[in-house]
Amino acid sequence: MRVSLPLAIVFLFFGFTSFGQTNIQVSNSEVHNILTGNYSPSQYQAAQVLDEHDQILCELRNLISPDSLKSYLLDMDRFHTRHTYSDTVSQDSGIGGARRWALQKFKSISSRNENRLRPAYLSFDWLGGSCGDGFGLKNIMGVLPGRDSINKPVIIIEAHLDSRCDQGCDIVCEAKGMEDNASGSALVLELARVMSRYTFDATIVFMLTVGEEQGLLGAHAMAQYCEDNSINLKAVQNNDVIGGVICGTRSSPPSCPVEGDIDSLNVRLFSSAALNGPYRTFARTIKIFYEEKMNGQLRFPMSINVMNSEDRGGRGGDHIPFRERGFRNVRFSSANEHGDGAPDSSYTDRQHTSDDILGVDTDGDLEVDSFYVDFNYLARNTIINGVTATLLALGPETPTFILHDEPTGLRVEITSQTLLSEFRVGVRGISGADFDEVYRFTGTSFVIPNQQANGTYFVSVAGLDDYKIMSPFSTEQRKISDANTPPGTVDDFPYAVNCNLVDLPEYQKSISVLELLDASPNPFTKETVFTVVVKDLSEWEDTYIVVVDNSGKEIKRLTVKAQIGNQKVNYQHRGRAGIHYYSLFRGGVLLDSKKLIIH
Repeated sequence: MRVSLPLAIVFLFFGFTSFGQTNIQVSNSEVHNILTGNYSPSQYQAAQVLDEHDQILCELRNLISPDSLKSYLLDMDRFHTRHTYSDTVSQDSGIGGARRWALQKFKSISSRNENRLRPAYLSFDWLGGSCGDGFGLKNIMGVLPGRDSINKPVIIIEAHLDSRCDQGCDIVCEAKGMEDNASGSALVLELARVMSRYTFDATIVFMLTVGEEQGLLGAHAMAQYCEDNSINLKAVQNNDVIGGVICGTRSSPPSCPVEGDIDSLNVRLFSSAALNGPYRTFARTIKIFYEEKMNGQLRFPMSINVMNSEDRGGRGGDHIPFRERGFRNVRFSSANEHGDGAPDSSYTDRQHTSDDILGVDTDGDLEVDSFYVDFNYLARNTIINGVTATLLALGPETPTFILHDEPTGLRVEITSQTLLSEFRVGVRGISGADFDEVYRFTGTSFVIPNQQANGTYFVSVAGLDDYKIMSPFSTEQRKISDANTPPGTVDDFPYAVNCNLVDLPEYQKSISVLELLDASPNPFTKETVFTVVVKDLSEWEDTYIVVVDNSGKEIKRLTVKAQIGNQKVNYQHRGRAGIHYYSLFRGGVLLDSKKLIIH
């Protein structure tokens, strides 16, 4: 088998573990200093500091681009395989070319953002793995330094770059790995592109791991590095199989219902239910983050499903090594998966085969026109990750509390010295992965309502700062209540962001030169005409109309001519009747959307 060449430069040594990884090294001492908090935030200060969470969240809606995500996937598609033990020399095939491409992407993003994003490799050796020893294996990172050098918090957004075929150690087969896991890698790169323009309190690490398919090797190396260097790792957001919407014949439970089912409006969050760690409560935090701050701002709101397991049945992901070392973590996965990743003679699904490709050519023009990865769905999952990381990176630390068992019921007492203005209490019973109820209160003491005598309750708390950013929920405490308590008012999650108050400069510029008129006719049966008023061509950018169905799936993309005046765009509908939408984009920025009614 082919392994990586020895590194040409001397790195810092950071320890080893019994899992098999040794010689864990960061390729850039500056990045090591940033991760461990030994740096001056002023050195990385932006010329224009953008740090208001409401502005960032509003901009995420428009700056995260399905087209940008598609471009990353097309780039990754050309490497033939990204197997961890594959060719490291070729520019066109193998993990070596793929990781150099990814590092260059981080460098390019940095160059457009005042060089604030610092690229680096995390290199490590792995001895005794399922595919043999590996030397100089490399995770790829883009590190955005935070401005808080006192608490030195770090957030990791990760996905595994490597791919595989049905035989886990086959390093020459074609393994495009588009759903598993080019989709997650594209998500990480897109967030690096968009979020590098902002300033956060926490350092954010955008990381692509290797060796996931051989036993979570890269994640183990990074988790061990964080433990060895006492890094204040606030949370890990792992994204794996995050862009597909089609259910296969064999999908690892809990997953999709029947073969061919389409789901582009749900995403699953997997996390450990261990009571000694803030894992499952982090998943619940993410759901509240999104539902309170973003859900009402999207044309196609997503449903976040907190799953009742750490991963799919018999499966594992790169979040697990971080849980094993006590770090807060979660796995994002699409609602539907095309296969269970265990090919045999009867296997017909795409996952872990050479058929895990971007899509197929249905009309014979040698261009892929039917995609297995849904770029709009992937963009919505990217937004959820961005919302989570933004609020984590700007928000407060989790308060500590004591749960008292008193005659009047279970009482929460906040014990940490904090300037938090409000608190939330999440409560659930014995069953269920999500909170049953969430309450909001001020002060430092709160009796939980709705308790039944001899009822078992799991309780955790979160705090809100003066900007109404919520901390992650704490580790749960479990008690049996002896009291019946009166009903209480359930939290209505009132701190939504009003994105109408914040407009992007790109958006303001575009709407002054372009206007989308009502389709005519509308309603219609087979054909209608879209009209775009073009007022100025001095700084023309790619302009197009996208038609989507009621689930957000793209049906058609139509180009708008670069000519002054009313540009007519004919549309022939060949799909199902019902409610659809058409949207005008300029330079990848959404300008306006309108409803279509098709008889």
